[in-house]
Amino acid sequence: MPNAIKSSSTAPPLGAMPDAMQEGSLLGANASPEYWSQATQELTAKDTVLANIIAQVGTQCLVSRGAPFETLLRSIVGQQISVKAAASIWLRVQACIVQATPEAVLAQSIEALRACGLSGRKVEYLQDLSHHFIAGTVNPEKWNNLDDEALIKELIQVKGIGRWTAEMVLMFNALRPDVFPIDDLAIQKAMRLNYGFTDSKDDKKRMIVKAQDWAPWRSVASWLLWRSLDLTPIEATNY
Repeated sequence: MPNAIKSSSTAPPLGAMPDAMQEGSLLGANASPEYWSQATQELTAKDTVLANIIAQVGTQCLVSRGAPFETLLRSIVGQQISVKAAASIWLRVQACIVQATPEAVLAQSIEALRACGLSGRKVEYLQDLSHHFIAGTVNPEKWNNLDDEALIKELIQVKGIGRWTAEMVLMFNALRPDVFPIDDLAIQKAMRLNYGFTDSKDDKKRMIVKAQDWAPWRSVASWLLWRSLDLTPIEATNY
């Protein structure tokens, strides 16, 4: 699972879905985004690689799950540690705060939060996130009025939240359809495997250009690329 850190160069473990957003990422508990069918139909028509992935994933799709504050809270808890460690610490944090609210976080002492297995810096990040929610400088109720870049700008003012984490929130919480997290290492790996790119800086630029073909459904294409790393090898025939 990806670790959300301030640097945009850090990404989830290759082939993994973002941890704070992973639960519910397969169709079942929640319905698919209203745009999913249209997006997959259009991507199938324009890109045979994605068409092959779409055929293999079947009814699986991206869904939103969890309140924005809890999503961000879990993102910070999971920074730079393994999926197993993040899950264990998150359970202790949940037991400590009882409710995933800004007020509940701020009601706990630094010592109590540190006892959950959090570093001093992560405690600072959780407190800063809580203050932003209480002050309204991060306000999910107004997110529908913000375009993608404006929402990213709002999120990255919080300590411990960088562009990559913000992009994950846009994709897996706000269900924005056209986000392309180019600094995600798993996305880069999937593009190398499926489209024949290399890990050169020039090819990273070419990846961005390639992704423009998928607009306005780059979130869907990105999700499919993540999934492709968990599937049987897919022949790259459209690059």
